Amino acid sequence: MKTIILATDFSSTALNAANYAADMAVAINADLHLLNIQKVPIYYNDIPPVTTTEDIIGNAEEILNELKRQLERKTGNAIKITTEVEMGTFFTELNAVCDNLQPFAVVMGNQGVTNAERIFFGSHTIIAMKNLRWPILAIPRGVKFANIKKIGLACDFEKVVDKTPMNEIEELVKIFNARLFVINTGPKEAHDPEMIFQSGLLQVMLGDMKPQFHFINNKDIDEGLMDFCEKNNIDLLMVTHKRHSLLDKMIQRSHTKHLILHSHIPVMALHE
Repeated sequence: MKTIILATDFSSTALNAANYAADMAVAINADLHLLNIQKVPIYYNDIPPVTTTEDIIGNAEEILNELKRQLERKTGNAIKITTEVEMGTFFTELNAVCDNLQPFAVVMGNQGVTNAERIFFGSHTIIAMKNLRWPILAIPRGVKFANIKKIGLACDFEKVVDKTPMNEIEELVKIFNARLFVINTGPKEAHDPEMIFQSGLLQVMLGDMKPQFHFINNKDIDEGLMDFCEKNNIDLLMVTHKRHSLLDKMIQRSHTKHLILHSHIPVMALHE
């Protein structure tokens, strides 16, 4: 049985992501695991804590259980929903839970309403997308789950044999019976010999999925990708991550948040 992990901070953006994750779980017959990670409180000498660790965990468990009840009503109890509250560093705890559950995907919100939500939960999403070896799906605020008919794969056409996580791509395309669009994001022109060679390799690798190849001509990678996805009604955009990969290059640039945190469609990071 597949498991989807919903990492939530109880913000409105995270609630929307929870609804998306629940509907996706129903669509693919997966379990849903609701996870909240609380930061370890800092206590100062001789100053008694206003709220104890037990209080923090207890309050989080109460909110998480209420979310579970809401999602059970929403889905008509069609899926198994479990909850977990951990305390510690966000990525460390998330990674440990993933290693234990081996999820199909981790779902998170990708932008908040308040400045605090954008800064803290947004940074968590970026860190997870860069470092988590499990597929992680960032859901824009207000986006609802619908049948995923078109999947985009952003590719810079560099060392495609090493960089392309074939198993995850094949599983996603197959489970949703979706059309695959390979979107070139590299600096080379479409007629460049190396580009032709690498695209040929990728076409062979993805052959059974009958992908459509597209070359975008925009110096701003984020802008070019978003423009293509909106014009072609892409339901899910996949970006791959390996050291020096497209996602790694994009995360190093400040405007990356335009794609990951301000995208109008779900963005999934895949790792080798």
